[in-house]
Amino acid sequence: MSVTNEKSVLAPLFQTFFGKHWPVWVGGIVLGILNILLFAIKSPWGASGGITNWGDNLFSLLGIINNKGITPINENNYGMLVLLIVLGSFVGALFSKEFALRVPPKGEMIKGFLGGGLMAVGATVGIGCSIGSFFSGVPALSGGAIIFGFGLFAGVIVSLKYLLWEMDRFPGWSSGKSYNFLAAQPNKGNWQIVLGIVVLTGIIIMSYAYSGNNMVMSWFIIISGLMGLISQRSRFCIVKSFRDPFMSGESQGSVGVMAGLLVSLIGFTAIKVFGIGAAGELSLRARELTWVFPHFWAKAAVGGFIFGLGMTIAGGCAVGTLWRVGEGQIKLWFSALAMVLISPVSNAYLVPVVDNILPQSAKFRNYLPDYIGYTGAFFLVLAIILLWYWFVKWNERTGKFSAF
Repeated sequence: MSVTNEKSVLAPLFQTFFGKHWPVWVGGIVLGILNILLFAIKSPWGASGGITNWGDNLFSLLGIINNKGITPINENNYGMLVLLIVLGSFVGALFSKEFALRVPPKGEMIKGFLGGGLMAVGATVGIGCSIGSFFSGVPALSGGAIIFGFGLFAGVIVSLKYLLWEMDRFPGWSSGKSYNFLAAQPNKGNWQIVLGIVVLTGIIIMSYAYSGNNMVMSWFIIISGLMGLISQRSRFCIVKSFRDPFMSGESQGSVGVMAGLLVSLIGFTAIKVFGIGAAGELSLRARELTWVFPHFWAKAAVGGFIFGLGMTIAGGCAVGTLWRVGEGQIKLWFSALAMVLISPVSNAYLVPVVDNILPQSAKFRNYLPDYIGYTGAFFLVLAIILLWYWFVKWNERTGKFSAF
């Protein structure tokens, strides 16, 4: 076969993946499958722990905190996951010629930093972010994760009301000139595809380098990179799933998250019921309690509410922030910077205060199967997802709650 024919065969395949964005539900399903793989290998998808690890290492490097007990980023599964989400989305943006340094007005960058700071506080107080404590926590059958989700919802509603008020009363706060740099022009910009190949090759080499002595990290690198790419191509974002029904009435983002939750629910339940990855009786219980954090009910509610405020103001949740960083959106660079800087501070000074205030009854592990069995827990979570689906589709049709 000639080179020309090979190109003509591969070009349509490349165009299928990178010529246009994927439906969000496709991204949600694939991300759910990859999340199950992460759990089968070690533990599910999360971002806040990795972001805190980045902050700890930065402060240690600057001599601000003692570095004893801090795991280097290159040895921390979730520190590397955060990096690979960004690199994977960078590859997706380059292959689709969508990468550009997008500099928004000054007010938007300020809101990005403030939103990121609130997300850092919410994640440390609530023990998890929109991914770890919600997208992975709910299918892990954690009662606290459901409460965290309701907290996210409340935070999004309050933030939306504020943003609508700001747009009406002070439109100049976020207006002004914006700038784009390094954007690919139509029928040009093939340098982005070449750079994407270089970065992808680097990810593969990185994964191979770990395969000899840390196979878990090797797989985390590959799966995290794919998660970043898929999130960028499908525009997968938790804040979109909560926000859009109340702004435009659209339900695509919500359905994408629900698809991922449903797939993860099936896989996570199977792993826990059959003890996949457990080696003994003690390990079986530990496997059951994986991603069931001691935050039921108040810690989850408070953390989720604060995180919901932050992700709406910033315009990106934990994963949405990371893949937008890889895409070149400077506002979300400020959000990520705030999360890295504030997470260790919140962990050190704010979380102990909250823990001292709350009684044990407001911050314990709530594993739903312990109360209603695996069947009851599975169908409770399924019912919540179906009720959410009914609401967003009904609202999309009627516009009853769109833009309040």
